[in-house]
Amino acid sequence: MTTAYDPHAFEPFAVTVDLAVFTVRGGALNVLLIRRGQDPYEGAWALPGGFLLPRESAETAARRELAEETGLPETVVAALHLEQLRTYSEPDRDPRMRVVSVAFTALVPDMPEPVAEGGGDAAQARWVPVGETGPLAFDHALILSDARSRIGAKLEYTCLATGFCPPEFTLGELQSVYETVWGTALDRPNFRRKVLATPGFVEAVPGAARLTGGRGKPAALYRAGPATALHPPLLRPTEGHAK
Repeated sequence: MTTAYDPHAFEPFAVTVDLAVFTVRGGALNVLLIRRGQDPYEGAWALPGGFLLPRESAETAARRELAEETGLPETVVAALHLEQLRTYSEPDRDPRMRVVSVAFTALVPDMPEPVAEGGGDAAQARWVPVGETGPLAFDHALILSDARSRIGAKLEYTCLATGFCPPEFTLGELQSVYETVWGTALDRPNFRRKVLATPGFVEAVPGAARLTGGRGKPAALYRAGPATALHPPLLRPTEGHAK
C-alpha cells in the first residue's frame, strides 16, 4: 500500500559513483585520475565519476562515466571487473548538495593511456603513481585509501598478481608485483616458499630459465596455475615485519 506515502516528506539528494582504478606501470602502483574542469574544485585532481541518470544502475553509471571522462575505449571499460567498495554518505562531502556516492575499485593489467583531454566535467585524465597524487577533490583521498586497502587484500586471497607478470615469469617478478601493491619489501626465501606451497598458484615451465642480472644462475620460469583463490592465503606482512 503506497497511498499514504508522501515522497515530498523527505529531502531529495543525489547519487553519484566514483571509481578507483589501479594498474602497475613502470614498477609503481598507479591510479587513474581526472583533473576537474568545472566547479566545485575546478583544476583539482579527482577520481573519475559522476551522477547517476534516472534510469541506470550504479555500475552502468560507473562504466559510462569512466568512458566519458577518460576517453578509454568502451570495449576496455566494458571488460573491466569492477568491485563495489563501499558507500560514502557524510552529509557535507559535496558542497553543492547532499550527495551519496557508491564507490567502485578495480586492479587491472595492460591499461592503455587515457586521452589527453577528458570529457564531461573532466579537463584531463592520466595515470598517476599512488604516492604522487597530492590533495584530491571531495573525499576522494579517503576513497583512494580504502580502495588501496581493498586491492591489497585481493592479492592476499586471489591469484590476481600473476596477471601483472609476463606469460612466463620468475618468482622475483611475481614478488615485485606484491611489493609494488603492498608498498613493502618481502623476504625472498619466505615468499618463494609460500608461493610454491600454495596449490595451483603457479606452475613451473619445464627446462626454462631467465638471466636476471648479477652473477647468479638463471632463475626458473613459472606460469599462472589453474587456481583463482589462494588456499592458504598469502597474507601481507604486518608493519615492520616483512616476511
